[in-house]
Amino acid sequence: MKRKITAGIDIGARTIDIVLLENGMILDCIVLSSGARPRDRAEQAFNEILKKNKLKKKDLHATVSTGYGRNHFPGSDKAVSEITCHAAGAAYFFPNPGLVIDIGGQDSKAMLCDENGRVKDFAMNDRCAAGTGRFIEMTMDILDLKIEDICAKSYKRFNGCEISSMCAVFAESEIIGLLQNNVRQEQIIRGVFKSVARRMLSMMGASFKSDCAVFTGGVARIKGVAEALGEEIGAEIRTPPNPQITGALGAAIMAEGL
Repeated sequence: MKRKITAGIDIGARTIDIVLLENGMILDCIVLSSGARPRDRAEQAFNEILKKNKLKKKDLHATVSTGYGRNHFPGSDKAVSEITCHAAGAAYFFPNPGLVIDIGGQDSKAMLCDENGRVKDFAMNDRCAAGTGRFIEMTMDILDLKIEDICAKSYKRFNGCEISSMCAVFAESEIIGLLQNNVRQEQIIRGVFKSVARRMLSMMGASFKSDCAVFTGGVARIKGVAEALGEEIGAEIRTPPNPQITGALGAAIMAEGL
């Protein structure tokens, strides 16, 4: 079989994700911080992943970029919305994905998809840090914890405290106040996760009802957020094996059709 290799590059606010597909199968992937110069970082990472796999740009069938920086990557053959790419990436792991929820570093999205992974409707929050990975990072900074410390842990057994502020800045003050009142770290973390889930539920509205949802993005690595989402939206939450690369994977899938 002739090799058909495509590349997908997701240049986000917090990370750059690159996926190489060969004949529809994941050949390689990379996730790294966007840094201060995401375009330069993306070009460097793209060249490195090609070199690692003994490829040159001319060996690729096509390259598609997505994410915030999708229009500023010179090696791209086409730029595609992250909404479309995340839906396609979710459908790769879970055919007929239904509802796709993506929570990234600085935005959150919900996509209602048909049985083929095509987007029928979507909602997006890109104007406030509350309900995003940055909100969780802020909480971990206050608690002097690393994201890695909480990723695999379940917080179901803890009664989460109420985080009522819908603004990340005010929520920070609320969390500091809870610490001063000797509220346990685990209760605060559980409360933050439930706050993120409720924020997503509020953004989606009633029209995004589904029995199951695919959870993508960097925040999907955190088990406690997936648990809170499932409870709040009343759906089975399915998480891809590497949820951070879903957008880049979808972009590589889009490249197959060029």
